Amino acid sequence: MPDSLPPDSVGIVTPETLHFDTPITLACGQTLTEYDLVVETYGTLNGDASNAVLICHALSGHHHAAGYHSLADRKPGWWDSCIGPGKPIDTNKFFVVCLNNLGGCNGSTGPSSIDPCTGQPFGPDFPVVTVKDWVHTQAALADRLGIACWAAVVGGSLGGMQALQWSLTYPDRLRHALIIASTPRLSAQNIAFNEVARRAITSDPDFHAGRYQDFGVVPRRGLMLARMVGHITYLSDASMGEKFGRELREQVYQFGYDAEFQVESYLRYQGERFSESFDANTYLLMTKALDYFDPAYEFDNDLARALQQARCQFLVLSFSTDWRFTPARSEELVKAMIAAKNRVSYAEIDSPWGHDAFLIPSPRYMQVFGAYMDRVAREVNK
Repeated sequence: MPDSLPPDSVGIVTPETLHFDTPITLACGQTLTEYDLVVETYGTLNGDASNAVLICHALSGHHHAAGYHSLADRKPGWWDSCIGPGKPIDTNKFFVVCLNNLGGCNGSTGPSSIDPCTGQPFGPDFPVVTVKDWVHTQAALADRLGIACWAAVVGGSLGGMQALQWSLTYPDRLRHALIIASTPRLSAQNIAFNEVARRAITSDPDFHAGRYQDFGVVPRRGLMLARMVGHITYLSDASMGEKFGRELREQVYQFGYDAEFQVESYLRYQGERFSESFDANTYLLMTKALDYFDPAYEFDNDLARALQQARCQFLVLSFSTDWRFTPARSEELVKAMIAAKNRVSYAEIDSPWGHDAFLIPSPRYMQVFGAYMDRVAREVNK
């Protein structure tokens, strides 16, 4: 708990639930007659609504990107290092919006919500959603907030996919897209990791075909294993080695199968904590959205053709030790942007932190990120 709020914090923030009663037909063909989105905003929208920035969250993210909900909070929002006065996304210059996506488990309508047609939780009956579906709901949110065009849409990992999709689906509604530690589509290896995670969840005896709420249980073991697998892919070998090495908890071998190495203990702790806060059906849904994302799919697998729709300027950032979404995947995207004659800036950041590097405020990362957002701010204030 902070004794006082840092001077570069957005301070105490309060999320808001917005209800949408206009039906939305999803890519899977199903329709939601209504839905809620939980939103947080930071900073002040200017007179012509030209300084708005949308933050798109990654797989396990949510609307609470910056600041504190109360002075009792132990930690700020998940991207507090990048959002606030004087930070790369400077709330003295920008009006910042972050939401919990449709299908989430932090207040927006999702599998754990009540289906108005049945009066029971949606559970496994909640429709599969795609990145494009999220972008459509984010556009409805922009309409509600009176934002015709975003100064920038920004996201890391799965959030970067949303930023890219914005540039294609609503090319005239954003001026910049920042795509960080992301990819234009998953590799077979990444799809495989997601499938192992899903199988861990669905094989849990407490999963009950996704209707675990009816039984008053949670598939904690499956969620724990899914998170452990995912967490391994978010870190680099170097960062795990530096943090844990081969350190033993008790300094001697126990010749058993409990957690003897520090890294084992860490992964179990992360898995257990995650299983207490995240919904299993949402995890399945989010990983499927990752798997399905492929803007080139509708253009005969020609990414450059797909990108010809874009009108905004791009910043693409990758990290040297990110083996989940390697720099090569960002470079593939940048080459396609150049072929499509998009305006793009690219940097590979040297970082030891693997995929998680987009959440860690390393100096070079903050310098590049901040410089680009300063440029966006200057355009807004012309």
